[in-house]
Amino acid sequence: MRLLSVNLARPRSAGYTNAPGGVTGIDKRPADGPVPVAAPVPGGGGGGLAGDVIGDRRFHGGGDQAVYAFAREDLDGWERVLGHELPNGAFGENLTTAGADVNGALVGERWRVGPDVVLEVSCSRTPCRTFAGRLEEMGISPAERGEGWMRTFTRAAAPGAYLRVVEPGEIRAGDRIEVLHRPDHEVTVSFLFRALTTERTLLPRVLAAGDALAAVARGEALRYAAKYAS
Repeated sequence: MRLLSVNLARPRSAGYTNAPGGVTGIDKRPADGPVPVAAPVPGGGGGGLAGDVIGDRRFHGGGDQAVYAFAREDLDGWERVLGHELPNGAFGENLTTAGADVNGALVGERWRVGPDVVLEVSCSRTPCRTFAGRLEEMGISPAERGEGWMRTFTRAAAPGAYLRVVEPGEIRAGDRIEVLHRPDHEVTVSFLFRALTTERTLLPRVLAAGDALAAVARGEALRYAAKYAS
């Protein structure tokens, strides 16, 4: 497994985002050299990569969403579905990977990226209005195929993974990705995504991921479990 590119935002004003100030960081492009990685300042809502920009800190960024990874293999699959080229970073991901089963990664799974950085899978990405608007900006209109983009993306249940920063350092394109730890439970990124979206009866089972589960997802699962407890 390896890192194909490290992608940083080119912030821009866009009518399709409802972020305060109307600025989005979803347009990410590959960086030329090494990029420092560190956990965001608690309460600051920023990202984990130096030079990256989080446009809407109400819903993105922070410790549980410090880094977003998406597999090149999944981008290739979407190219075939959408009939459009998708360069690395097209889905707003910080890390474009090769050979990694990102959606099959377990919550709490730890990756070493390059010689120093250690990341931990925390939750799945949720599609939003800004994501759909970015595709339309690129000339892609899934709605023309009879279905809105957010519904199309959700049905696929291959959302990519958010990761928290456990050990800081620098990463760059070409770095090796090594799985250091896989926990003993069933809660993959795809499983968690389905539980939060289309198969909510799965929510109580995501609690098996324990403290590694992102706070927002854990809260959702606890509320569901309490409401429907027999």
